[in-house]
Amino acid sequence: MDFGLTDEQELIVSTVREFVENEIYPHEREIERNGAVPRDLGRDIARKCREIGFYASNLPEEVGGGGLSHLEFTLVERELGRASQGLAVFFGRPSGILMACEGSQREKYLLPAAKGEKFDALAMTEPEAGSDVKGMKCTARQDGGDWVLNGTKHFISHADIADFVIVFAATGEEETRRGPKKRITCFLVDRGISGFEIAPGYSSISHRGYQNCILRFNDCRLSSEQVLGEVHCGFQLAEEWLYATRITVAASCVGRARRAFELTLPHAVERRQFGSQIGKFQGVSFKLADMITEIDAADWLTLASAWRLDRNLPADREIASAKLYASEMLARITDECIQIHGGMGLMDDLPFARFWRDARVERIWDGTSEIQRHIISRSLLRPLGG
Repeated sequence: MDFGLTDEQELIVSTVREFVENEIYPHEREIERNGAVPRDLGRDIARKCREIGFYASNLPEEVGGGGLSHLEFTLVERELGRASQGLAVFFGRPSGILMACEGSQREKYLLPAAKGEKFDALAMTEPEAGSDVKGMKCTARQDGGDWVLNGTKHFISHADIADFVIVFAATGEEETRRGPKKRITCFLVDRGISGFEIAPGYSSISHRGYQNCILRFNDCRLSSEQVLGEVHCGFQLAEEWLYATRITVAASCVGRARRAFELTLPHAVERRQFGSQIGKFQGVSFKLADMITEIDAADWLTLASAWRLDRNLPADREIASAKLYASEMLARITDECIQIHGGMGLMDDLPFARFWRDARVERIWDGTSEIQRHIISRSLLRPLGG
C-alpha cells in the first residue's frame, strides 16, 4: 500500500476542503439555530458542486459521474465530514445502488441523479425492523403486472428533498435451515405517486438541518418497471452496493474529528492557567497525544478498507472495523475537546457541543457498533467452523 497521495488526489482534497470552508462553514450556525436548510441555499450548494465537477463523483464517468476510485471518493467524504451534514448532503452523491438500473430506469432515475436533476433517498429502516431485515413488515404483493406496496419506513434521511425513493420491501418468504427468511425486493418509488406519503420525521439532537422522514405506503401501486434489480433479490443488491455507506460514515467521522482537534490544538497553546499554557500540563498534553493517535489510526483503517475495494480484495471485515473504530473514536475526541475547552466547550459560541451531539448517531446508523462487531467476529470465526 502506498501511503502517499498522488498530485491528483491532493488536488481532490484541497478542492473539496476549500469548497467546504467557503460554501458551507459560513452557513452552519444559521442551520444549527433554525434546524432546516432553505431550499434555495441547498440548490445553490448543488449548483456550485456541479460547477467544480464533483457532483456524482462516486458514479462512473459513462453515466455522467466523476469516476473516482473508492479511495478517492473516501477522501472526498472525509473532507465533507468536516461540514454540517444538513448542508453537505447537497454536495451530490447519488446512491451507488442506482447503478443497478436497467433499460428505461437509466433514463428516468440513474442519469438524472448523476446530473443533479433528481435527488434520491434510501428507505430500508422500519419502526420494528432496524438492523433486523428479517423483521421487515413493509410488503409488496403482485397484482397482475403491478406491485402493491404497503407499510411504513422511518428514519429515512433527506427524503424531504428526494424526487424518488429507493424502497426495500418483503415480497414473500423462503424456508432455510435456520427457519423462514423474508424475500426482499427493491423498488424505485416516485414522489407524489398515489398511496405514497412523505411525512416529517422526529426531532433529532444529531445533525440539525439534516432531516429524517417517515414514509407511509397505502396500496401504493407500482409497475414492474419500478423493480430495481431482480425480484426477491433486494437483500443481495443491498449487500453488493450499500457497503460504501459504512466507509462514508467512517470517513466523515475522521474529518469531523480532525476539525475538532485542529480547533483545540491552538487553544492548548493560547489558554493559560496557573501562569502556564495548559498544553504544558501533562493532563492536557497526554490527551492531545492520544487524540491524534486515535484520529490517525481511524484514518488509516478507513483508507485501507477503500484501498482493498479498489483492488477487488475482500473488505467486509475491514470496512466494519473502520466504521466501528472511527465512530467510537469521534465520540471520544469530541468529548475530550470539550474537556480541554472547559465550560466554553459547551457554549454555542464554539462548535464543539454540535460536534458532540452529531457524533452520537454515528454509532447507530448504517449498522450499529454491535452489528459491526458481529460482522468482524463472524469473519474471524466462520473460517474455523464457528
